[in-house]
Amino acid sequence: MSAALEQRIARLEAVEAVKQLKYRYFRACDRKQPEVVRACFAPGEIDLQYGRIGNFSSRDDMVAVFSTLACQEHIVEMHHGQNPEVTVVDPDNATATWGLYYYMIDTRRNVVTQLGGFYDDAYVRINGEWLINKSHYEVSSTAIYNLADGPVQPVFAGAAAPVELDDPSAQAG
Repeated sequence: MSAALEQRIARLEAVEAVKQLKYRYFRACDRKQPEVVRACFAPGEIDLQYGRIGNFSSRDDMVAVFSTLACQEHIVEMHHGQNPEVTVVDPDNATATWGLYYYMIDTRRNVVTQLGGFYDDAYVRINGEWLINKSHYEVSSTAIYNLADGPVQPVFAGAAAPVELDDPSAQAG
């Protein structure tokens, strides 16, 4: 096999490994598996900017907030990552953008939140394993519905909802 072909195969394998990592992250979020979420991120200092959820420089800090907000029985979530554009920078670094469709039902408050947005990520390969070391999320659309009083009532539809309508801390147990 030629060196050029080996490089192309390695690049394709890296792209697929990055995709599988992000899919594993989304599944772990939906299944409320904080240790699996934690294992998707690089150890040491990382750069996570998740809007109202917070900014984090370590995976442990992010997982602590994830556990408080999302790992509650009354929070039912669905993360659908789509349209990835993965760029392999070198054998141990990659970047990607992802679209996200997010759907959350808060059964305690009888509220549904639907978000659209984009991730801007960076990945590093450590000991042969791809991990997330940067992830910035930006909301591009929001729809919030009240389920409590009869027929579904729209609360907000637009880009980013005001914080008083979409405060993640209200999810905490």
